[in-house]
Amino acid sequence: MADADVFSPFTINNVRFKNRVVRSSVGGRTSNYDGTLTDVWKNFEKRFADGGIAGIISTTFHVNQDRVSPLQYPSIARDEYIPYLRKYIAAIRQDQHDCRYIVQIGDPGYATYTSLFPEEQDSKSSSWGFDLGFGYCNTRTAMSIAEIERAIHDYTLAAGRVQTAGADGLEITATKGYLIHQFLNPGINRREDDWGGSVERRFRLLERIVQAVRRRIGRDYLFGIRLSGADFNHSPLALALFRWPWTFASPEQRSGNTKETMLAYAKRLRELEVDYLHVVSGFGFPNPRDTPGRFPLDEVKIFFNSTRHLSFKAATRATLLNSLPGALARWFLNVDWRYEAGINLQFARDFRAVSGLPVIVNGGFQERDRVEHALNSGCDMVSMARALIANPDLLRIFQSGKNTPDRPCSYCNRCVGRTATSPLGCYDESRFASRREMLRQIMDWNRPDPA
Repeated sequence: MADADVFSPFTINNVRFKNRVVRSSVGGRTSNYDGTLTDVWKNFEKRFADGGIAGIISTTFHVNQDRVSPLQYPSIARDEYIPYLRKYIAAIRQDQHDCRYIVQIGDPGYATYTSLFPEEQDSKSSSWGFDLGFGYCNTRTAMSIAEIERAIHDYTLAAGRVQTAGADGLEITATKGYLIHQFLNPGINRREDDWGGSVERRFRLLERIVQAVRRRIGRDYLFGIRLSGADFNHSPLALALFRWPWTFASPEQRSGNTKETMLAYAKRLRELEVDYLHVVSGFGFPNPRDTPGRFPLDEVKIFFNSTRHLSFKAATRATLLNSLPGALARWFLNVDWRYEAGINLQFARDFRAVSGLPVIVNGGFQERDRVEHALNSGCDMVSMARALIANPDLLRIFQSGKNTPDRPCSYCNRCVGRTATSPLGCYDESRFASRREMLRQIMDWNRPDPA
């Protein structure tokens, strides 16, 4: 561990990674509207494999057949999705047989971003409440026991499909403010039954899912959890102020889960035979701890305007954002947002030490010396997405002897703000000779196979 460098191989549950860098989950509108994969999706992913990274963690494949959101994101909610995934995973590996492909699965619950029309199922969560920033439904609604059991079943079947499709491993997201995170977070989960009301009962949904999935895929299949080191419900302030009943909550509910609570959950996940933890922090996506940098005001405005027809809440927030003077909006919405290299490193160290599980750390990495510092101070692997969108050949750059790319990622988060509305790529015009060059790269990154 002490002598690890970025090119040291590493093995988790018999899956060997040729180096210590993986592309973390990043999504875009590259699938069909029904959630089936396309060669556009394949070509986007293959670019990173060709760049020399050890593995790719996919965008979140949705496990619920009704909540496929954002539109044109992939689904694994039915058996008919398996052949597409099998075909394109093989194509991604075509010239890079040692680039591992791990499929991340999840259910957005009330954080469902978009829909063709308003749908009642897009409001489902652990308990009732209001959240101006995430989701489009006017309020979130508590799931029934039958709906919770159905969610567990959805995850279990989806995990089996991922294994059948030939992926090297499976990752479940318990972050991003998605459904599992909504049950873990005491500020969102206010139930008083067997699924909430205490630290132990809030963990029950994740526990049941992990148990069912492990039974389904067997002990020898790579299985990780993307976990928040702490929730930071109060950050960013602009979103916390408009999440009810946060204003009237207890201190625990205002802050969300602390690191100590999440460390206890991590130890339980080891007992449940999870193979690794992918450590981030914060609640919801995006948030300043998950994507450190600037708040992408213009891009979020595009998204809010594109969904304003779906509900009174969506229309109200779009109107508010368009009405605020630009300078005031940028100041207020950037409170708590900043770039910090390796922002989640201390969490990852603590989770490695307490749980004993291998840990992948995410959050603001792109320099080789910072990656190797993380590897030599308690982490096993480093994941990144924005830095690799900016420079998909980053590992080749490291191999050439450079510590930092010539045109590094600026962490402007414009790519993050565009994921639900636009082709995926780098939208920081300052990194290009011209806007035309930027647009050419974006469109080239989202091309189908030649006819």
